[in-house]
Amino acid sequence: MHLGQDSVVRERTVIGIFDLDNTSYSRITRDFLNRAEREGKTLYVAEDLPKAFVLTEDRGESRVWFTQISSQTLIKRAADGEFI
Repeated sequence: MHLGQDSVVRERTVIGIFDLDNTSYSRITRDFLNRAEREGKTLYVAEDLPKAFVLTEDRGESRVWFTQISSQTLIKRAADGEFI
């Protein structure tokens, strides 16, 4: 699935797709994202402010991808089989 710029992820690695505005109200989500940032597990594929984040896990390694593509568009891509 294309996340923006030159970044793609495989379907089998995607754990979840989250709207940043809606989920960042939760303290638990903010704590999770802050911890991922401190641990160097975040990747920014957005030139502008990110709209969503995608949580992936591959070979036991989790990553948080911040993208300017909306969560609805990403979910639609997933439903349409636009994964790689």
